[in-house]
Amino acid sequence: MDGLRAYGLIAGMWIRSSLAYRTSFALTVLGNLLLSGLDFVAILLMFSRVGSLGGYSLPEVAFLYGLSVTSFGLTDLMFNSLGQLGQRVRDGTLDLLLVRPAPVLAQAAADRFALRRVARLTQGALVLAYALASVDVDWTPLKVLLVPVMLVSGAAIFGAVFVAGGAFQILVQDSAEVQSAFTYGGTTLLQYPPTVFGKELVRGVTFVLPLAFVNWVPGAYVLGRPYPLGLPEWAAFAPPLVAVFCCALAGLAWRAGLRSYRSTGS
Repeated sequence: MDGLRAYGLIAGMWIRSSLAYRTSFALTVLGNLLLSGLDFVAILLMFSRVGSLGGYSLPEVAFLYGLSVTSFGLTDLMFNSLGQLGQRVRDGTLDLLLVRPAPVLAQAAADRFALRRVARLTQGALVLAYALASVDVDWTPLKVLLVPVMLVSGAAIFGAVFVAGGAFQILVQDSAEVQSAFTYGGTTLLQYPPTVFGKELVRGVTFVLPLAFVNWVPGAYVLGRPYPLGLPEWAAFAPPLVAVFCCALAGLAWRAGLRSYRSTGS
C-alpha cells in the first residue's frame, strides 16, 4: 500500500505538470496516436495485397494486434520509466531513491510519468474494438470473459519484463536497448500470427520468455485456431498463472539487482 500511495503521488505530480499546457499536451497525444497507428497501417497495406497472413484474416490479425498493443500500452504507461533506469545508475541519482522513505520500485516506475503514452493504449483499444466487432467468432460467456483476463494478464506479463529489465540495467549499469528488445520488440512480435514465425522462435516466447500467453495461446481458443506448438486446450486459461509466476520471478530479480548496486564510486 505504501508503494501504491508513493506511485500515485509521484505520477500525479507529473500528470499535473503535463496538463499545465493543455494544448501542447493534446497535440502531443494526437501526434503519438497517429504515429503508433502506423504499425496497423502497415498490416492494412499487407492485406491490400494478400487475403490472409499466415492463414489469419484481417479481423483475426487485428484481434491479436489489439490485445498485444492494449496490454503493452497499459504497462508502457505505468512502467516506461524503468527503461531509463540505467541512466540513473550511471549518474548516481539512483541513490536518491534509495534514501527516500518509499519503495524504490514505485519511485522508479512513476518517475517522469508520461501521460502522453495513453495514445498507444487508446490506439490499441480502438483496433481491438474493431476486431471484436468484425471477427467471425461464436462468442460464449467463457470467451467473452477471457478477453479482459488476457488484457490484465498480458499487462502483468509485460510489467514483469519491464521490472526484470530494470534489474538487469542495475546489474550491468546500462543496456536499456536489451530491455527494449524484449518489451517493444515483444509487442511487435505478438502483433502477427504465430504461424508466420519459425518454431524455434515460437518455442522461445512460449517456454523461455512466455510472451505467447499474452495473446497467441488464449487467442487461439477464442478464434478457434490450432494452439501454438500443439499445446493442450487448458493452456488458454493459464495466462493469470503465467503472469503471477513472471511477476514473482521479476520481484526476485529486482531485489537481486538492488542488492548488487554499488553506486558510482564517486
